[in-house]
Amino acid sequence: MLKVLAAQIGIGAVLAVVFWGLQGPVAGYSALRGSLTCVIPNALLALRLGVPRRDPGASALIRAAYIGELGKLALTVLMFSIVFALVRPLSAAALFAGFIAAQLMTLAGLLMRDKQKHNGQTSNTNGE
Repeated sequence: MLKVLAAQIGIGAVLAVVFWGLQGPVAGYSALRGSLTCVIPNALLALRLGVPRRDPGASALIRAAYIGELGKLALTVLMFSIVFALVRPLSAAALFAGFIAAQLMTLAGLLMRDKQKHNGQTSNTNGE
């Protein structure tokens, strides 16, 4: 989880610098805000799933994941609403580019994890 969040922050910062250099400061901070609109809700979901619960069973984990995902979606909508309402001037294209790039890091993390499993590499070293 932390590697994916770090990758999301990294790609957001790199994209913000690229937009800033190519299109100016408005595009740069718009891209950064877009990536943060993805990273912050994802970090809160990761925190929710990583916190120990009283009931360590699978049903409690699934319930925490559903509630966390709903909270993540609501926070994402709230953050986009705040950005569109309060940030002027704003480059919508850069904002969504930052958001999409950060979201793609989640997909990349899942694909890398699946690739490790197919190569026989797992993070579980119990009994080895």
